[in-house]
Amino acid sequence: MKTTTSHEELAQRIEELVRAHIDCSHRVAQEAVERAFEDGRRIMRPNGSRSPKTKRRAPSNRRDPEEIAALGERLYAAVCVHPGEGMKVLAGEVGATARELHRPMTNLKRAGRVRSVGQRHATRYFPLATPAS
Repeated sequence: MKTTTSHEELAQRIEELVRAHIDCSHRVAQEAVERAFEDGRRIMRPNGSRSPKTKRRAPSNRRDPEEIAALGERLYAAVCVHPGEGMKVLAGEVGATARELHRPMTNLKRAGRVRSVGQRHATRYFPLATPAS
């Protein structure tokens, strides 16, 4: 690199450097915008709908309401036989996991057939004699 001899020459070299940097930045930005619009054209169909490449939600494996109701009846019978027990004991009686019994137990509590006492892992369940109104 050549050394500068005057202030004017130094100013001229700085301007050239800045101009080259701006030109390079402008070119890179323009290429990025063009790529973005190209990707947009590939993703969207002419009618505005998404292309088949987009992710689709996996089908859910929800249980049937009849299955949940049957599990709820077995759970209620287990609560009547073992009042004051936790979900772990009740799950063993019913033959299901505690996670699988969460929805049936919620339905039983909403129907007023079971009440719960305690929190989290210390929750105990008791049958109610008559449904709450």
